[in-house]
Amino acid sequence: MTVSQIAVDWSQCAVLESVPGKVSGAWVFRGTRVPVSAVLKNLKDLNVHEVAEEFPSVTEQQIREVLEFLARSADPLPTHA
Repeated sequence: MTVSQIAVDWSQCAVLESVPGKVSGAWVFRGTRVPVSAVLKNLKDLNVHEVAEEFPSVTEQQIREVLEFLARSADPLPTHA
């Protein structure tokens, strides 16, 4: 399974929000206009510290929380035998 195949329920990530009329309802870092997609795209070429410098309204901790949330989302669901 690749990251693009993971169904992510962004509403469960505490550092993100989607507000109708704000950045067209895209998922953004809470209290900012920075889309999570922009940060994730930048992580392809930059480390967390560098991305936080590119987006000063987003903290390194917020970025790490999103990455941890994605990692948890990729974990297989527990099965009951």
